[in-house]
Amino acid sequence: MDPCPFVRLIVESLLLKLPAISKPAGPGVHPSSSPCFCSLQLQDCPSSSPATTPLPIAADPTSTTNLMEAPASSAAASAPVVISLDPATLQRLAGKRASLAVSVYMGRTGSTCGFSSGRLLGRVRVAVDLETAPARPTVVQSGWVSVGTGRTAARLHLVVRSEPDPRFVFQFGGEPECSPVVYQIQGNGGGRAHSGCIRQPIFSCRFSVDRRRNTRSMSLSMASAASRSGNLRSWFSTLSGEKDHQWREQRKGWTVTIHDLSGSPVAAASMVTPFVPSPGSDRVSRSNPGAWLILRALGPSSTNWKLWGRLEAWRERGPADALGYRFELVPETGPIGGVAIAESALSFRKGGQFCIDPSVIGDMVAEPWPFGDGFVMGSTVEGEGKASKPTVQVGVQHVSCMADVALFIALAAAIDLSMDACRLFSQKLRKELCQDQQDYSLSSS
Repeated sequence: MDPCPFVRLIVESLLLKLPAISKPAGPGVHPSSSPCFCSLQLQDCPSSSPATTPLPIAADPTSTTNLMEAPASSAAASAPVVISLDPATLQRLAGKRASLAVSVYMGRTGSTCGFSSGRLLGRVRVAVDLETAPARPTVVQSGWVSVGTGRTAARLHLVVRSEPDPRFVFQFGGEPECSPVVYQIQGNGGGRAHSGCIRQPIFSCRFSVDRRRNTRSMSLSMASAASRSGNLRSWFSTLSGEKDHQWREQRKGWTVTIHDLSGSPVAAASMVTPFVPSPGSDRVSRSNPGAWLILRALGPSSTNWKLWGRLEAWRERGPADALGYRFELVPETGPIGGVAIAESALSFRKGGQFCIDPSVIGDMVAEPWPFGDGFVMGSTVEGEGKASKPTVQVGVQHVSCMADVALFIALAAAIDLSMDACRLFSQKLRKELCQDQQDYSLSSS
């Protein structure tokens, strides 16, 4: 398998030093009492959205720190900001010297009456050479720079570096519930339609719905089939407290099995806890989420499976109508409980990207982090009611065999189908999601 060339542009060690003032407004009053933030965007790249992050302020604004000195405390610097550049963007910027614009604001993020709430202090532009970025890591900028002009200019410390981030890219040939073929995308398209892309079949999906088994019996058979992992003691504890609900459409028993080109199963996503509305409502709540198990096949048959991860999903309440999710990885060794490696939300209207990336997760990074550094996996998710053909990206360093890829493909199918499973129960599902099928690919022998 040939990966696609991606590049990560990393901005870290951000720290702002505000100018000293000769006449403070009062005892202990200094501009540092106001919050500051910065917006970062790669110029000549209109498809990229600006990234916004808070700016820590140096503790001693009156010091005369030299512009080339590092921050006094690296712990005070803000979390890194990562801008991912796909092959199409790299090709569009080929031969050009891109520029990273860092706009520094005083005030809070957000807007009031359509205008930014922050006051612009100044901008810093950092030239970025992307010609060699896919081949080797490069430090583009490191140290203090002036923001604005004159003696009242603030000082910003930042480190900008680029590093190659090759990824395998795959795309479902149709919606997961339609049992599509999964293609690998090779070339400079990075998953987008492009004349230089090669689409090669790599997996096939099989979606099934089993209504004959109730959730409890299905879960017990799944536990028996996957008990070799030795980490299942707590997975099904929530089932004992389930209540009987009446709902118009039963959203249970969904399974997506990933097969290799020889037809052998290699991974699966199986709905282990049904998606049911909370009492008195027509939505799946956070207090009673639906759940999937992500499983690895232990042989060419469909009877032996090992648990790899667990995905919970629900519909968030409030003004932001979103799909909430939490993914836990089952470690090969260690504690019985899972390790949470992804928890966020996706807009039901716009969709978004399910992502496993320590630089995005930030403070939620599990200890110990079960993956190495860098991007792990990402999958596109379309908004509610839109046709979805998920594009899946997997970091090269996390793939040792095709079975590793199949697990991420199964996880992508589960998060995509969760958008349908968490639709309001006043809305009908597609017929493909409601069909009864006579076989269940993960039944125990």
